[in-house]
Amino acid sequence: MSQALDHVPWPQELAQRYRDLGLWRGETLGQVFLGWAERFAERTALIEGGRELTYSDLAQEVERYSQGLMARGLVSGDYLVLHLPNESPIIAVLLACFHRGVVPVLALPGHRQRELSAFIGQTGARALVTHLPRQDGPKWLQTIARIEQAHPSLEQVFVWSGVSSSEVTPHAWLPNLRQHSGMRAGPPFSNAAAVALLQLSGGSTGIPKLIPRTHDDYLCSVRLSAQVCKLSHETRYLAALPITHNFPLSSPGVLGVLASGGAVHGLDEPTPSRTFAALASSCINMTAAVPSLAQAWLEVVRRRGGPSPLAGVRLQVGGAKLDPIVARALGCEAGCLLQQVFGMAEGLVNYTRFDDPPELIETTQGRPMSDHDEVRIVDPLRPSGPVVAPGDVGELQTRGPYTIRGYFKGIESDPQRFTADGFYRTGDLVRQLPSGHLVVEGRLGHHILRNGEKVAPEEVEGALRAHPSVADVALIGVHDPTVGERAVAVVQPEPGAVQLGLREVRAFLRAAGFAEFKLPDRLHIVSSLPRTAVGKLDRIAVKHCLSQPLLSPPEV
Repeated sequence: MSQALDHVPWPQELAQRYRDLGLWRGETLGQVFLGWAERFAERTALIEGGRELTYSDLAQEVERYSQGLMARGLVSGDYLVLHLPNESPIIAVLLACFHRGVVPVLALPGHRQRELSAFIGQTGARALVTHLPRQDGPKWLQTIARIEQAHPSLEQVFVWSGVSSSEVTPHAWLPNLRQHSGMRAGPPFSNAAAVALLQLSGGSTGIPKLIPRTHDDYLCSVRLSAQVCKLSHETRYLAALPITHNFPLSSPGVLGVLASGGAVHGLDEPTPSRTFAALASSCINMTAAVPSLAQAWLEVVRRRGGPSPLAGVRLQVGGAKLDPIVARALGCEAGCLLQQVFGMAEGLVNYTRFDDPPELIETTQGRPMSDHDEVRIVDPLRPSGPVVAPGDVGELQTRGPYTIRGYFKGIESDPQRFTADGFYRTGDLVRQLPSGHLVVEGRLGHHILRNGEKVAPEEVEGALRAHPSVADVALIGVHDPTVGERAVAVVQPEPGAVQLGLREVRAFLRAAGFAEFKLPDRLHIVSSLPRTAVGKLDRIAVKHCLSQPLLSPPEV
């Protein structure tokens, strides 16, 4: 399938500027991997299933899978939906796609029929690489058959299972794709301006938009990230988040580690016990987590006592705002070397630096990683207007050498997300410190409008998480004919905690200095807060919790 109209290119003069600056080097991901494999040939690249693969071993696996893709008729520009967990051949298959110029659509392991069908339908994908979920493998095979029937473009399906191949036909058994030793895959795909992969937008619900990343811009992001994060051949990285997510893939993630000669250990289920075992057995010194996962690890460290398994580990936390209290505890109690990461699959990545003052590491979400990242903060009600005053909150807009100029095929929503002068409207509400560091204050559309006053949910949530009886909380706006919206605090209590009342919650916030209009009107208790596949709070699903009777009347 031709990619001619599948992504919005950078203006020619800007693209040339990025090349002149050395930000774009005209290399593809397939080409640079061969360079890494040659340079670090006998070093450990992957740690999987109790064994270590060298870069030479990985290069041979990539060659075999690339031969298999070629033998099955997949050519450059074809789309392949990649739907694999971390503990699988995912890295070898991904690199084989880059070698062939086949464009992987990076689905998350938790996606199912609705999402995969949408990705195949949007791209006309010719192949699907999927896995058998542990809990419903036989049912998933039936689902795959329905997906094939619904999409005539889908000619190839390959299935991986970490347990057994008995339920999968040999033709579709993914490891058998490697058995084409009589063929040569040939030189790697070489058009660096072409789309390398399709990432997914970070929306909390609905079908994500597809994000076209070119070889030039994605490698620019990987190189800059590896440099800022000070990776080396001594880096041993635990991939605890789904590798198909942008954060653990490229910020600096798996690709940044491989570019630096380090080693990657994939972990499918990052429970505290499995995480801590992997940290010890593989001598891990770096990993990444979303705030909810980092907090779960922290709570186990607290309960266990004794030396922390996370001591000395470089812990990146991103994907959602990290509470400053938790950030401080990760350093003081768990002994982590914390780095906050605030980025988006569309491009811009911000990092705190390891030599930043502790206050900036704990309370900000970092600053752009490149001097060539352009950022501006504008009044969210006037997105085309002037920037806000220094230190004021506004919508973050950005453009740069690794930030896209439009979604896949320039879908109709682009004008709402990209300005006429090429800035991406992130939808994030931030303020910028004199140091350049950004503090995330919320999202457009998350604000609760009550009697004409705007309430930022994240501000109230951060304060309530400091209450000893609150494990987690979401502040949700519900329609009210009198005041516009009322604020409902949906609380997940700490295990064994005395049940909170609305008056106590409001008193706690008053004592913290909150204005009256920011206090919740109602309280709702849940056993757990719903999250997306990558651990972000799913605010739409939280609203569904409110379809049940509220546990307290409104307080005006």
